[in-house]
Amino acid sequence: QVQLVESGGGLVQPGGSLRLSCAVSGSFFRVTDMAWYRQTPGKERELVATITGGGYTNYADSWKGRFTISRDNAKKMVYLQMNSLKPEDTAIYYCKYGSTYWGQGTQVTVSS
Repeated sequence: QVQLVESGGGLVQPGGSLRLSCAVSGSFFRVTDMAWYRQTPGKERELVATITGGGYTNYADSWKGRFTISRDNAKKMVYLQMNSLKPEDTAIYYCKYGSTYWGQGTQVTVSS
């Protein structure tokens, strides 16, 4: 069974930074693609960034240049570094393992 636990969310002022973390329990983490998604009230969950087991990354256009996804295979962790945060980045951010497993989400609020 795979479990994911996100952390690192919170309240930050516009222009600030946060780093989200996702701790993963799962036997095949090293070869599993990971992703961060976000969701705002009344909207579909949307993809923010992906990273393959080999470390190749891809970003949705809205977050290119401001967000960075990374992983530490030895620690079974995935990170999302978020810089130059804007109020519209406010959302619940979810970690996803492969195509099936989701974490519980962590709230990010960008507000002055």
